[in-house]
Formats: sequence, C-alpha cells, structure tokens
Amino acid sequence: MKSLKCLGIVFVLFFSRYAYTCDTDKPIKLGALDWESGQFSTALLELILREGYGCQTETVPGATNALETALAQDDIQIIAEQWVGRSPIIEQALSEGKVQIIGDTLKGGATQGWYIPDYVKQQYPELNNVQDLAQFATLFSDPEQPNKARFLNCPTGWSCEIFNTHLLKNTGLNQQFNNVHPGTGAALDAEITSAYEQHKPILFYYWQPTGLMAKYPFVPLHFPEYQAECWLDLLRSESKTNCISGFPRSKLAMSVSSQFAIKHPDLLMLINNIQFEPHILNQAILEMTENKRNGSTQAYIFLQQHPQLWQQWLSSKAAEKLQQYLEQGDNSHHALFPSWSVADKLNRYLVNTVQDYGSHFRQVSQLSLDYLLLPVEKLLQSMPVWLMLLLVAFIGWHATRKIWFALLCVAGFYLIGAFGLWLSLMQTLALLIVSALFITLLGIPIGILMASNKRLHQVLQPILDVIQTMPSFVYLIPVLMLFGIGKVPALFATVVYAIAPLIRLTALGIRQVSPQMIEAAQSFGSTNWQLLLWVLLPQAKTSIMAGINQAVMMSLGMVVLASMIGAKGLGEHVLQAIQTLNIGQGVEAGAAIVILAIIIDRITQAYGRGKKY
Repeated sequence: MKSLKCLGIVFVLFFSRYAYTCDTDKPIKLGALDWESGQFSTALLELILREGYGCQTETVPGATNALETALAQDDIQIIAEQWVGRSPIIEQALSEGKVQIIGDTLKGGATQGWYIPDYVKQQYPELNNVQDLAQFATLFSDPEQPNKARFLNCPTGWSCEIFNTHLLKNTGLNQQFNNVHPGTGAALDAEITSAYEQHKPILFYYWQPTGLMAKYPFVPLHFPEYQAECWLDLLRSESKTNCISGFPRSKLAMSVSSQFAIKHPDLLMLINNIQFEPHILNQAILEMTENKRNGSTQAYIFLQQHPQLWQQWLSSKAAEKLQQYLEQGDNSHHALFPSWSVADKLNRYLVNTVQDYGSHFRQVSQLSLDYLLLPVEKLLQSMPVWLMLLLVAFIGWHATRKIWFALLCVAGFYLIGAFGLWLSLMQTLALLIVSALFITLLGIPIGILMASNKRLHQVLQPILDVIQTMPSFVYLIPVLMLFGIGKVPALFATVVYAIAPLIRLTALGIRQVSPQMIEAAQSFGSTNWQLLLWVLLPQAKTSIMAGINQAVMMSLGMVVLASMIGAKGLGEHVLQAIQTLNIGQGVEAGAAIVILAIIIDRITQAYGRGKKY
C-alpha cells in the first residue's frame, strides 16, 4: 500500500513538470498582503499563475488575521508569504487539517533582531551585545522623556510587539528604555530613514526580507542563543517568564487551503519550487519602494531581470508560455500617456532637507513637546479622577445650563475609565486641546484676512481645497521624516487636516455681516481694530463657533490616524484591535471615541448658539 502511494506521488510530481494548464472554473484567490515583501510575493505568484499556467486569479484585501481566517475556511486559497510558527490562527488550522504550508521561499530563513546603524557601531565598537545597552542608554535619548532612552518596537498588533516587550523587561532594560510603539511599518521605516540620513543614534527592532535592509547597513546586537521553550513563553502576551532567548530564523513559505492542495497538485509543485536568495529579494523590495511601483509592476520587471531563476520553478511549457508573455511587453498602460513623474525630485529634495535641516526641525519638535504637549498631558494625567469628572460636569452644565447633560458627561467619562482607557483618554484630550489651540490661533486670523482681502481669498481657496481633499498620509510622509514619530507629527497632521473649516467659516461669517451695520460703526468713528472687535467678530460668532466645532470634531477623527504614527491615545487601542481582530477591544475603544465626540460636539454647539438653554 505504501509503495502504491509513493508511486502516485512520484507520478503527480513528474506529470506536474509538464502540465501548464489550470483546470478550474473559479478564480484562485490570493490574500493581498499589505507589507512590501508580501505585496511582491503575491503579485509574482499571481502573474506566474495567470500568464504561465492560464489560471484565473483574484487578490482579496484584508488584515493579516482576517486573511488567515479566510484561508482556513477556503474563502481564499493562497497566502504567498507565511511566517511559519508565528500565527496562532495558522497553527490551529494546520492542526485541524484545513491549511498546508508549502515550500521555503527565502533561503536560510527570515532573520530578525535589535539593530543599530553601522556608524554607531563604528563610533562605539564595544557595543556588541544586548547587555551592553545599559551603559550606552544615553545615546538613544527619547525626545518625549529625555531622562530615558528609546527602543523602537515593531508595528502595533504584530506578534513581535509582544516578545520585544518581554525581552525589554527580562533584560532589565525597561528601567532605562521606553518601549515606543511606532504604530505602523511605514512610520517605523520613516523614523529609521530619517535617523540614518542625519547620522543620529537609533535602537530599533527590524527584520528581513525588507527593502531597508538592502538600502542601509544595519548591525544586529547579539542575544543569548535561541531557546525554543523560552521563545514560546515570550510569544504569549500573558507570559510571566524571566528567560531571555535569541531570535529564531523564521521559515518563510506559502500557505494554501487544504481543498486547494487536493484540487491542484501541479500548482503545489510550482509553489514548492519558489525560493529567493535574501539579497535578491531585499533588492527587489527596495526597487519597488524607491520607484513607487506596485507589486505587479515590480513582479513583471523581476521576471524580466531573472529568467534563470524562475525558469527553474515552472514546468517547461509554463515557462515557455510566460516567456512569450514577457517578450510581448506589458500593454497594461496605453501608449498615449507619456512616462514622467515628479516623485524622484520630491524624494531627493526631502532627503536633502532632512540631511541639511533635520536637526532644526527636531528642535522645533522638542520645543513643542517641552512647552505644550507634554505639560498639558502631564497636567491631565496628574489631575485626580474625581476632579476631572467635576470639571467635565461643570463645563457641560455651563455650556447648556442643564443638569442632566452634566451628569451624562460624567457618566460618559466614568464609563471610559471603567473600560481601562482613562490614561489613553487623557492622552487624546491633551492632543485635542493643543491642536484646538493651534487651529484657533491660526485659523481665525487667516479667516479674517481672507474676508478682508479678495486677492488673498482667491489664492487661499484652492489651497484649502487641496488641504481638505489630499489624503492625510501624503503630508504625513514629510512630517514623519522631519519631526519623527510620536505626538508632534500627529499634532501637525491634525492642525493641517482640521484647520480648513475654521478658516472658511470665519471668512464666511465676516463677509455676511450686514453692510449697513458696518457703515453705521464707521460713521461713529470706529477704527478698523474697533470695527473688528466690536462689530465683525460678535456678528460672525455663530459662524466662527461652527468652524471651531467642525475643526475639533475633525481633529478627533484623526486619533486613529495619529496612532499609526506613534501617538498614544484611544486610537492606539483601535489600531491594535484592528491588527489583532480583537472585537471586544475595538468596541470599547470605538465607544470611548464616540462618547468623547458626542460630549465635545454638544458643548461646542451650545457655546456657538450664544445662549443657554
């Protein structure tokens, strides 16, 4: 019986070498991974399946955990980059026979660890091991808490966030180092790139395959040898272990649903053959990110550049068919359009600005932290809870003159505290208060100037249109590079995003003041300053307060985005819930944001009406 089974396997593998058609009526669905190497691997496999084997394909977007759950249910069939042993969802699906791990896509496995730039190592050659960090802590000062150092953890919600936190504690470095969460991989990359271009010391967690590993020379810090049992403990969020382990080399493979594996043994052979050298994969990812290519474009270019590699993966007929496609050229773009871009010039300009003036921008960032954000945050956090509740009740009553609303405000804040989110609430409030201050101090004067100067109005109108319609992450990129991750870029992003309504409504309110009233004030000898203070602003108060209301509400809408660039607060819990598919945590954090939004909205609306009711 065993010999027949072995003979069948040999027959399937032999036949698959020459098969090239994809016999299916349904499209093969691949998970659309959102990190660079995942994007590239997915696009490469999809292109090979479609053009080499004639398969219908479809990519399905989603968070990693959601895609892994869908794979176990055969809602998608392939995840093109699976870090083996890192996902509890996949491990459970493997034990239940719902998923199979195929191949070994990165030769030698994926590496990870704690890194410093090469210039730090050259300057301090005695900094070799993680144990040495204690005596070099002052090199890596945290801007938000200068008396402590800073360790940049991995993106929020990833499993590396858990074991890095345990390692920081178990090594005793948590006494000297703050555990800083950058929010997203893009924010982490921006902070590392900015530090490297300025030759600033930085300590961070990183991994490969990534493009940044091909761009910059990083030096890993040595840990004790890898211990499998210790590592399993470090992966558990509730772990109480005190052990220290080095990092394992993670096997990278592709995961497929078991139903797909049964239906397509020939494609399993293809997947099993795919393997990259680390430097080749890192370089491909770097080219993709630096040239702003999507995964499909980079996969097409990669196949043209490395025929000797992929021809070993495919059956002979599939390789021939794919080669014919590559020789025909990519006709996905119409020849009518010229190929030009401003991206390279803008990127070079940004890098040069960071190199030449980065220290000046960081000084502005530090001033904003030292004299605005941190004092407000410390004041709110040091305030007794009962006093904060009384203050909220008083503001709610003063705005509306209604006891029941004041009690609802207290109940809302109390519920947020009961969810365990009081500290995060104070962090979000601090960001809102400071951003509202900046928005008011900038927005109202600009609105006044717009209303009094027709030419300025014509110039600012399209600028405000761009501010309101441009995706926030576009101007977050330079802000991150110039100011670093954390509260300051979140503040700048919030101000830019939310200031437009206040400017517009201030200008609108002043322009709508009755000309007869203006003439009457001028006839009584009012100066321009008196006219503004005693006539125009009081008459435009309702419109201005509506602008402040809209600006504050839009600022609150930025809390989740702020968490993506390392700003702590309620948005951090929402982001973590999204990344880990923690529905309960998401509902609690989302409800806290809703409660805060309703309270702020009702209070600012009440003040804007100009009467108590």
